[in-house]
Amino acid sequence: MKVITTVVGSLQTNCYLLIDEETKSAALIDPGDEAEKLLALVKSEGVTLKYILLTHGHRDHTLAVPALKKALPDVPVYIGEAPAHSTGIYHYPMADLVPDLKYYGEGDTLLVGDAMFPGDTLFAGSMGRTDLPGGNDAQMLASLRRLAQIEGDYTVYPGHMNSTTLAREKAMNPYLHHALR
Repeated sequence: MKVITTVVGSLQTNCYLLIDEETKSAALIDPGDEAEKLLALVKSEGVTLKYILLTHGHRDHTLAVPALKKALPDVPVYIGEAPAHSTGIYHYPMADLVPDLKYYGEGDTLLVGDAMFPGDTLFAGSMGRTDLPGGNDAQMLASLRRLAQIEGDYTVYPGHMNSTTLAREKAMNPYLHHALR
């Protein structure tokens, strides 16, 4: 599996193109902006986009989806059901903008080798912000606790900033340590 990171938009969101090098099938995770740039990336890699996967509903992770769906109408878009219906300054209501939206369920896991895509939950040495509208400390700690309890090691591809590993975060991340108390 090959992972290509493309930083998009004014908030410098990581968008990931996952490529199965054997089948040349691909998934795009969190296309937050710059749809034309992302379509050009898919074309330049010579892959067939099979899925658009959204880690959550913040607009900096979803803004390019309507344009991508228009250009690639047969590619399904997946998001959690609650975030698909969220509204507010930081949310982009996918359920209203994307026909035939598909939903992840609570606890669903998509395994892609040793890769993990936690969106804005876990960052290298940090965690997502809970001080913005809609943020919830208890929910964030519960999510971090679940991540900290995952066995094995994974490469963590966060919504912003650099990638890390789950083992490193378990050893060094003060927010994961706090979540386990």
